[in-house]
Amino acid sequence: MVLLRYPFWLIYRIWFYVLVALPIIVLFPILLVSISREKWYPFFFKLARFWAKFILIGMGFVYKIKYEERLQLSYSYMLVANHTSMVDIMLMLATVKNPFVFVGKKELAKIPLFGFFYKRTCILVDRNNPKSRQAVFLRAQRRLKQGLSICIFPEGGVPEEHIVLDNFKDGAFRLAINHKIPVVPITFADNKKRFSYTFFSGGPGVMRVNVHKFLKTDGLSIEDTKTLNAKTRAIILNKLNAYTTKKATS
Repeated sequence: MVLLRYPFWLIYRIWFYVLVALPIIVLFPILLVSISREKWYPFFFKLARFWAKFILIGMGFVYKIKYEERLQLSYSYMLVANHTSMVDIMLMLATVKNPFVFVGKKELAKIPLFGFFYKRTCILVDRNNPKSRQAVFLRAQRRLKQGLSICIFPEGGVPEEHIVLDNFKDGAFRLAINHKIPVVPITFADNKKRFSYTFFSGGPGVMRVNVHKFLKTDGLSIEDTKTLNAKTRAIILNKLNAYTTKKATS
């Protein structure tokens, strides 16, 4: 029975890359115009949300979002979520309407088509280069001053399959404290099951998202970075464990 799934998984993976590329090819001229000026980024963001939803629907993913608190369009936020899947980017775009900029690893810029726009719209980081991390901080500051939000997957990469939630890096929380913007913890419950980095795995189904209550940074100093980090991680980890427990007892 398992052997019969391998052709499905192969076709399913190929279909994913077709869905990623198709809107980019069709909308290429419009996308080029939308990234030609920084002030036009909100328009590019709307196109990116369309792209994301196109992929999620095309893959047979039904995303269900629970908001414990709603984001206000006139505010900036620090968005943080667990990172387990190639569709985390798409699901984040579908979840949050506020224009935001991803901070992500520079290796993704090498992906054909996607990488062309990724490196021109996201803040790229070389985690092995301290100067790169400082440049990220300055670019994020500029984007926040433009009224945008920032999205960081604070695990610093995708953990191994057996790790529920890896340790968080401090960068996102330092930025949030420096700019006095709320941290928005977000839990992706099913992304690893639906479409992880393990090639022969995954399939259509529900993708649950929890947007938790925001963590305020007013009154915090840089010395509170570790505490804010640990509090955010605990919120996401507790929700992931709750989903696991519920599944085991159902």
